Amino acid sequence: MGGRCSASLVVLGLMVLLCSTTTTVLAETHVVGDSSGWGFSVSYDSWATGKAFAAGDTLVFKYQAGAHNAVAVSASEYRSCKVRRAADAAATATGSATLSLKKGVNYFICGVPGHCAAGMKLRAVAN
Repeated sequence: MGGRCSASLVVLGLMVLLCSTTTTVLAETHVVGDSSGWGFSVSYDSWATGKAFAAGDTLVFKYQAGAHNAVAVSASEYRSCKVRRAADAAATATGSATLSLKKGVNYFICGVPGHCAAGMKLRAVAN
């Protein structure tokens, strides 16, 4: 009888392990603005509404190279549309930026002067 009990415990342990590994959620990648990308033609508040963001998810900002950038900023920088570091205000030649979400509220703006005030800003809440 002791052998059957040991075997049952091993099977039970394997089932618990299997169940715990199958519930792991993988991080998702979100293209900001979908096919419109990161620019002046999208309401990013509307774009983010209804999306389920999680800590560890990736945001991909696609934009016209040399015209824009995407900068993770503080809440005060988001509200004022001003970045602290001068280097963050320069347009980038790459045409895209990939940024990860941390748990809680995340803020992003285009750091090129005038672009944030024209609507290039995003607030994403990650669970």
